[in-house]
Amino acid sequence: MSKLIAASTIVFLAVISVFSQVSDTASVTYLNYEAFSFEYSLVLPGTPEVIFDAATGDISGWWDHSVSDNPLKLYIEPKPGGGFWEIFDDAGNGVLHATVIYSDRGKVLRFDGPLGLSGRALQMVHTYKFNPVGEDSTEFTVSVHGSGEIEKGVPQIVKNVWHHFIFEQFKPYIEAGKHLEKTETE
Repeated sequence: MSKLIAASTIVFLAVISVFSQVSDTASVTYLNYEAFSFEYSLVLPGTPEVIFDAATGDISGWWDHSVSDNPLKLYIEPKPGGGFWEIFDDAGNGVLHATVIYSDRGKVLRFDGPLGLSGRALQMVHTYKFNPVGEDSTEFTVSVHGSGEIEKGVPQIVKNVWHHFIFEQFKPYIEAGKHLEKTETE
């Protein structure tokens, strides 16, 4: 047994010797890791199911940020394992912005992914909650929790972009009834 240990030690030292002689030109950069969260809420006309359906499926009517200049498709598949997809062209090139990890139509949609911050060690979980208000309105709440490689200013940028999506894009889309046209054409 001691011969086996001695032989293993010699092999290990030989491997270390070889690797220590290899030129290593890569440098290590130490990154700042942080966490942040925020939440927005507003009341929209329509039942929770109607607002859920407007916030999922084809979202190109209100989601105006994309990787490509003119995506062929932009949609969220509202089922566990479904994707938040941006498809560039008929060949299927595109981006998976996030993966749906929880879906309960008219109640909750949760997706996990960096959205437009792909390429960083950043984890973001986005949750949509749909709570009934009266007979035909919904409190729509969006919460975002992010952690990882976060440069200074990124949390505020993400918060501002979500404000834009919810209050400047989604709310007018719903109030104008455009989501009802979407249901008729799908």
